[in-house]
Amino acid sequence: MKGALRLLYPPQCVACGAPVAAEGDGPGQLCPACFPDMRFVGGASCTRCGVPLPDDGFGADDPMLCCDDCLTMARPWQGGRAAMVYSGTGRRLVLALKHGDRPDLAPALAAWLARAAAPLIRPETVVAPIPLHLRRLLKRRYNQAALISGRVARAHGALHLPDLLLRRRHTPGQDHRGVSDRFANIAGALAVNPRRAAAVAGRPVLLVDDVMASGATMSAAADALLAAGSGPIFVAVLARAVRDD
Repeated sequence: MKGALRLLYPPQCVACGAPVAAEGDGPGQLCPACFPDMRFVGGASCTRCGVPLPDDGFGADDPMLCCDDCLTMARPWQGGRAAMVYSGTGRRLVLALKHGDRPDLAPALAAWLARAAAPLIRPETVVAPIPLHLRRLLKRRYNQAALISGRVARAHGALHLPDLLLRRRHTPGQDHRGVSDRFANIAGALAVNPRRAAAVAGRPVLLVDDVMASGATMSAAADALLAAGSGPIFVAVLARAVRDD
């Protein structure tokens, strides 16, 4: 049956649609042209926010690995992971999912993130996406973070609560803002859904989003959850923005 399906629907590169070798049964294969421009986060990375770090002989899961930002900036969550860097092919995929009306990319991207987020899963973990404001949701027709978080939860047998958090007000985009402006823009915009507060009381929560830059949105979400009595917060993002040094 699988062989017949491959004849009817030959495997394609998830980024550009070019034919790829039929290796494996999972989604998310990349062609030889797109793969070199993709930077998966593997090896040494910050255990708080997932940003890749120079390999100085530390193990990939060394709890002491921490980037400069996480050493100097308070993070209300305990650990974080990212599947890829927000550049090249990774950036194209995220933008296609987010703005290009490509929800079909969600299974492949979620599979990558589910693997990256595995060390963050705890017993009784609740998985939830960063929410969109209703105005933006009506325009986009889907919340890309929720498409991903649902599949991540399913991969780990965790409870998925897509409506755990609510956007209390519409906020302008975070792009092209400085760090302090990003935190000010999102301040007070996120709240825990009163109908879901009891479901996360004392339970660890894995927050899922498409991209992390400063961490302002994740901080606002984590603060809201902790204020509502949740357990420890962890964060997982498809792509981590990195500075060009």
